Amino acid sequence: MTRRLAARLTSALGLVVAGVTVPVAATDTASAATPTIGHVWTIVLENSEFAQTFVAGRSSAPYLTQTLPSLGKLVVQYYGTGHSSLDNYIAMTSGQGPNASTQGDCDTATTLGGPNGQYHFDADGQVIDDSGASPIGCTYPAAVKNIADEFQAAGVSWKGYMENMDAQPGTRPACSNPFVTGTPTRQEDNPDYKNKHNPWAYYHSTFDQDAYCQDHVVPLGYLDGAGQPQGQLVTDLQSVSTTPQYSFLTPDQCHDGHDACASNGNNALAGADQFLKAFVPAIMASPAYQQDGLIVVLFDEGTSDLVCCGEKKAPNLSSTSNNGYPIPGPIADGGGQTGAILLSPHVAAGSIDATNQFNHYSYLRSMEDLFGVGHLGYSSASGLKTFQDAGEWG
Repeated sequence: MTRRLAARLTSALGLVVAGVTVPVAATDTASAATPTIGHVWTIVLENSEFAQTFVAGRSSAPYLTQTLPSLGKLVVQYYGTGHSSLDNYIAMTSGQGPNASTQGDCDTATTLGGPNGQYHFDADGQVIDDSGASPIGCTYPAAVKNIADEFQAAGVSWKGYMENMDAQPGTRPACSNPFVTGTPTRQEDNPDYKNKHNPWAYYHSTFDQDAYCQDHVVPLGYLDGAGQPQGQLVTDLQSVSTTPQYSFLTPDQCHDGHDACASNGNNALAGADQFLKAFVPAIMASPAYQQDGLIVVLFDEGTSDLVCCGEKKAPNLSSTSNNGYPIPGPIADGGGQTGAILLSPHVAAGSIDATNQFNHYSYLRSMEDLFGVGHLGYSSASGLKTFQDAGEWG
């Protein structure tokens, strides 16, 4: 990190950066009695390094970069695990590392291991392709479990909410496809749902159960002409009994920081601000959030190959690729430093954690531990820190 960037970060946020120590808003000491978190909403944004978002982006996305940190905790050292998008969503939900196809945001019906199921698991719970297919299969066989499988077995309610999944042309013969035409007109100029941001489009264990999947991977909703949230998420938030214990929210590409659209003033980060400013207050006003809620705002990846947390090179990659594709660089280069935000009645408002390091495998392990289920893939790595370990709420 350059001295110029360090100065901008410390000025804007009050952090410890590049050996420069300045006061922070609050300390990060674990409570003796950690409160119970019973409902989680994870919101995944796109493609922005920490300095691009929380320093350079302060004017274009003030709600994201200023209001939300003032209401909760800014986690500075949160990292993506790869590039491009899909491999990060897979990491968050199953602990599987990148492969050449998920690094390329694949979208085909091919399956890792090929039609004859030629694969095995290594000691890290990574599924290894033995078929020799090139490119490697795009979806994961049913034996590769994701967090939804764990929730299903444990009786934990969950939904994946995909913004504007029901405003796309095409067919939906299975849960891994967007809805058919004829759905409500959207105010956005180009409501752009993408499978690569919906991890459950890639797990046979979920989408082979078509009725179950269509009940659990649903359209999030949309913003009406007045910028107000409408749709399934808002409906589900009306009571504790209708609110899933775990909710995974994927904005469309006009609202996740990915695309510059007419509806966001041709500023991608401003689009993320629009989405958060509409939907986060709706979540925070819900009975479930006020009872025992936690909102986690993440980015799938940054723009660098920064890495943390002892991340290994994923085993299905070639000798010329690493997690941050492509080499050159250290063998396990990752997805960049993105930062994250935690919001909860149990999180100190205006606090900052500039010390503890997390990545998508840490996030997955944090969710698994919250809901009492096992550790999948790289989320079981020794020494991996969770939000709970770091005392991020209390």
